[in-house]
Amino acid sequence: MPTKPIPALLLTLAAGGISDVALSSSPKSHDPSTLTVTGSPIIEGNQTDNFATLSTWVDKTQVRDLHALDLSSALRRTPGVVVSRFNPVGSFGGAEGGAVYVRGMGASRPGSEIQTYIDEIPFYMPLWGHPLPDLLPLNGMQSIQVYKGPQPQQFGNTFAAINLTPEVAKADDGHQGSLQLSGGSFHTLSEQAVFTGREGKWDYMLSQGYSRSDGARDDGDGRLSNGMGRLGYRINDNWSVSGLALHTDNRASDPGEEGLPATKNGDFLTRATLASFTLSHHHARAQGELRVYYSHGRGAALNQSGIDGDTISDFSTRGLRFTESMQLWPQGDVRFGLDIDESEGDVAFRRVAPAPADYFNTPVLRLVSPHLAISHSLMLNDHWLLTPSIGIRAYDHNVYDSSLAPHAGLVLSTDHIELRANVSRGMHYPGLETSVMSQLIPALGDSWESLEPEELDHREIGLRFTPFSGTTFDLAMFRDNLKNRYLFAFPPAVTRPSYINLGRYHINGAEFSWQQSWSPAFNSFVGITWLDSSLKTLPYAPDYAISAGINYQKGRWHVSADAQYQRDMYVLSQARTASSTNLAKVSSFTVANLRTSYRMPQLGPDGEVFLAIENLFDSDYAYRPGYPMPGTSAQIGVRMGF
Repeated sequence: MPTKPIPALLLTLAAGGISDVALSSSPKSHDPSTLTVTGSPIIEGNQTDNFATLSTWVDKTQVRDLHALDLSSALRRTPGVVVSRFNPVGSFGGAEGGAVYVRGMGASRPGSEIQTYIDEIPFYMPLWGHPLPDLLPLNGMQSIQVYKGPQPQQFGNTFAAINLTPEVAKADDGHQGSLQLSGGSFHTLSEQAVFTGREGKWDYMLSQGYSRSDGARDDGDGRLSNGMGRLGYRINDNWSVSGLALHTDNRASDPGEEGLPATKNGDFLTRATLASFTLSHHHARAQGELRVYYSHGRGAALNQSGIDGDTISDFSTRGLRFTESMQLWPQGDVRFGLDIDESEGDVAFRRVAPAPADYFNTPVLRLVSPHLAISHSLMLNDHWLLTPSIGIRAYDHNVYDSSLAPHAGLVLSTDHIELRANVSRGMHYPGLETSVMSQLIPALGDSWESLEPEELDHREIGLRFTPFSGTTFDLAMFRDNLKNRYLFAFPPAVTRPSYINLGRYHINGAEFSWQQSWSPAFNSFVGITWLDSSLKTLPYAPDYAISAGINYQKGRWHVSADAQYQRDMYVLSQARTASSTNLAKVSSFTVANLRTSYRMPQLGPDGEVFLAIENLFDSDYAYRPGYPMPGTSAQIGVRMGF
């Protein structure tokens, strides 16, 4: 399809192609002239809890307006977040082929400093420690929450976290459903269906999704398929139970460096299943949940270049999450809980003959982590509220030494101003990858068992200012000191090959955002991120990035636009060898996208037809050298529901 005329066509529609004649055709029961409030572009908002920690929310409305088919697309404009990818659909592996990084964290391979969750349950590739975006479907999810920096009162064993929350049925009896279909450039097709309902004490959610694309280049194809279900039962006014099941099955190919077909590295297949059971209660002065879970899956790197052949990684995880919040005195909040996680797996290296094949089993790794946090709100006068907090998380590992992660915070707020300060420590234990690498490199021996957990000391201050109704400014300034990063080293750096805790660096940074509601029909967002790392070649940590977006509605028409400028940055993985250097770099880029829709009440309350344009101005950009991202492309779709 021709691409150059698309921006002009869409800009014409957005600026003046809205027909009053077309608006007059709808039935009176669905009056199109009735103004609906547009959502915030890019993010739903930032949130500070009683412990002075910051998280950023992306709601399903932002996912829709970004026309995001996967996690990387949904978070690509979120301040503090950087993504990598080279296929329109599907993530190739857990690094530059498709990954998410938070404030410079997450680029280590093997292993990663960030953790991904579904409904607060860890869901990732524990065998190599990689968050895999393809395992985290967006359809059926109510929101995505990005926890920036270590937050021991919420999550453990990570320096940052991303949690996807599934949709639940509305409070009133009834049934709702939606179906979205789209297709366009590169033979890309997508289908997403979500159904929720409530009848008396029972509620349910069912979702299913499928996306595929041939890609902009040969062997740049991918496929995502998933299904999820939730069933809940309200025992009484205070107690309820629910069960959640999720299955994903995905595939992505590596197109290789442009003009160098020999650099293609085969296909990457992932599949995983998650099941959980939750018992929760909500009383006037106590609220809590108990979750038990089990997951298993496979990551298969097939037809790799050279003699590598196929690498098949099977994994399983199980554990529980217990949290309780109690208001034991006026304006006080006591939170405590217990996390137990176990993981294990095996790897088959099916190399091309005459290279030998290998098969390795991993030991079971178990981490037990109780935590306690206390906050208290003090009314200083009629306007100012002061909330100090303190807490600690303990870690007990079946292989590594125990450790503690304290945190403390202070929030001072009025109706229009919020000041916050937080200090916390994040702990990250080596995963199954250390035992696998020791079997691959026998000279490392059992030195992996002597490692210490990695540490991140985090300090942050922030300001939220709402001078007028509809105007919100957010500022966060932080410093992260990482130490005890684990590496494997060889002589002469060490006397014998071994794992060691040697790596250390720090990151100074700031985030600023401005959310503005100009009217119920017009909202805008601007976000700026600045990062300065002592490790100057730290991958996916650009000096600064600027993102912006608008949502505008007139009659039946709704226009969403987003754009980002990102400074040149080092890329690829941050290896764990003592002498590693990473000099691969991509240039600065500016890229913009646009989605315009026309509301059609005949298709249901949220019925619409839409056109989504990616890379509106046909910019040249990449997240990996030699892997150019597609030029201007388009998707046409329809959304219907009841």
